[in-house]
Amino acid sequence: MNQSGTEIRQRLQQAGLRPTRQRVALAELLFAKGNRHLAAEDLHSEAVVSGVPVSLATVYNTLHQFTEAGMLRILSIEGSRTYFDTNTSDHHHFFIEDENAVIDVPLSNLKVDNIPEPPEGLEIANIDIVIRLRRKA
Repeated sequence: MNQSGTEIRQRLQQAGLRPTRQRVALAELLFAKGNRHLAAEDLHSEAVVSGVPVSLATVYNTLHQFTEAGMLRILSIEGSRTYFDTNTSDHHHFFIEDENAVIDVPLSNLKVDNIPEPPEGLEIANIDIVIRLRRKA
């Protein structure tokens, strides 16, 4: 799903975001390789290697703007690291602990039963299941 600069600009505008040079450059890096899970530090490293002059703070801000605009889904899998998922559909994840890697759970018959009723005035927005994995010894 390699998107051109024009497609990226249109996508940003459709999401209500102004297509600034830095947003376009980060979006091109982020969405050029199809569905993926990245931490801000990962995207910042890719930007540096690609010659995109951007601070880590700008990467964080841009990722949160993309999330608020519905272009990304935020995954809080481990306390110190937040991942951003380019696949915004409802789906679940494997987390490979030894590698700090996140991968999508293939569509399956996974069912979540006996979900408690939310408190008065609240509704369930979505349910994230993270299945933690480690390499066999």
